[in-house]
Amino acid sequence: MRKIIQVLVVAAAISAGTFAFAQSGQQAKVIVYYFHGSFRCVTCTNMEKFAREAIETNFEDALASGKLEFKEINIEKRGNEHFVNDYKLYTKSLILSLVKDGKEIRSKNLDKIWELARNKKKFIEYVTAEVNALMKDTQ
Repeated sequence: MRKIIQVLVVAAAISAGTFAFAQSGQQAKVIVYYFHGSFRCVTCTNMEKFAREAIETNFEDALASGKLEFKEINIEKRGNEHFVNDYKLYTKSLILSLVKDGKEIRSKNLDKIWELARNKKKFIEYVTAEVNALMKDTQ
């Protein structure tokens, strides 16, 4: 009887460890931030639209599962000022953030959005490729 209890305890410990490992793997995600100010020109508004379209069209499953999030943030709103220092923002920006277990592991400023702002197709291709590259690290 004692041996059976030991086997059950070991099996339970292994199961718990496997569950915890699987849970921590589920906590990896990419957050796509579009940062803007209160004044929004046509180009800035279009960049947000194009970025949102790239994400919603090409990453439906990742959005639904929570492995990908899109957040539009006005850095001039109270409480959002820290993003300027966090990401060294100086203009409207699209930032990709890889988050594991609730902590940002790395981020990338997609600075080519400005040169692609007048070419929707290339803009969406660029954003999609960059998100795809970072999404591989959520596996």
